[in-house]
Amino acid sequence: MTDIPIASSVQDVPPSRIRELADIAFSMEGVLKLYFGESNLPTPQYIKDAAAKALKEGYTFYTENAGLPSLRSAIARKYQELHQVELDPASEIVVTASGVQALNVGIRCTLNPGDEALVLTPAWPNGASIVRLFSALPRQIPLLLKDKKYEIDFEQLEGATTSRTKLLVYTSPSNPLGWVASSQDQARLLEFCRRHRLWLLADEVYERIYYEGNVAPSILRLCARDDAVMVVQSFSKSYSMTGWRLGWLVARRDLAQKATQLNEFIVSHAPAMAQKAGETALRDGEPDIREMIGRLRDQRDFCIRAFSSMRRVTLPKPEGAFYLFPRIEGLTDSFGFCHLLLLEKRVGLAPGVAFGAGGEGSVRICYAADRSVLEPAMERLAAFLENWSSTETKVKARPR
Repeated sequence: MTDIPIASSVQDVPPSRIRELADIAFSMEGVLKLYFGESNLPTPQYIKDAAAKALKEGYTFYTENAGLPSLRSAIARKYQELHQVELDPASEIVVTASGVQALNVGIRCTLNPGDEALVLTPAWPNGASIVRLFSALPRQIPLLLKDKKYEIDFEQLEGATTSRTKLLVYTSPSNPLGWVASSQDQARLLEFCRRHRLWLLADEVYERIYYEGNVAPSILRLCARDDAVMVVQSFSKSYSMTGWRLGWLVARRDLAQKATQLNEFIVSHAPAMAQKAGETALRDGEPDIREMIGRLRDQRDFCIRAFSSMRRVTLPKPEGAFYLFPRIEGLTDSFGFCHLLLLEKRVGLAPGVAFGAGGEGSVRICYAADRSVLEPAMERLAAFLENWSSTETKVKARPR
């Protein structure tokens, strides 16, 4: 029976190069882990207490496919507070079992097999991979790096748009760049999508991790409620809830309704007790977010200072998220570089090639880990870079 194949459509979905490297690290002792996008701080106790309380109160049964009305109302209040945007919690907000699942249902609602999606890169690979999962084609458009600042290449966007293009995906604040789309950038993206009759998907999961203000600009401040726009969000980053798998999707009413129906066939709904914990996070989490941003800013600046003494490195200063994406002169095999660094120095970074077009030649460092991890990691990386050469990477790194 081994001659009966699995679906060819899933064969086109590439594996995660980050997970590939992490799987090697899991078998090693003493690795300084900076490859995953999460803090090493646990979920705050009051959020965990809220989940325990919900369990005691009986939140162990099915909920609405779109999520508990009380959580959707709490999300709508947060948008009013942060962005002065009014949303209808009953028809424009869908609670999902993670931001990844919000991406899944959002993209599935916009693409047919054979369609194309424009994806601004370097970017977290899941967006482009989900496009492939649904038998559509992602066209990756790298951001331009000019004078240590990233810019959207609108000329290339125009050239890549075809009659099959149905969707544009971007992430702001960016994973892995830390780049943040300005209101002017967002206005141009919105005008572009209106003119070409495209859906616009904004991954705003890192909006609270922003160093220039209380919250990063949201596309929802600019679009009308009947625009073909959707926003993906998550509790993972802002509230240290990566393991809880809780997120949401904001979208035009017809798409939100269909996404709600799709929830039934994918996961039914997010866990009831996690949803109640999410309500508490939204209500009581602001002091912790402010403290987190202060800590992350200090850690970002520490790493930038450490890189300033390293040769052959170009490092744009990130405005948001909690990543650095240094470009290393002469680097053409970022996976091999990270593999060799892991083997020789026990430092785990994410290879730039994992983040699509424009990523090769760089590595991603998650600086959400505390200083007890960052300080030795930067020391080991500096020592590795001092002696590294591109030929050494090719010779010493194990085969993939």
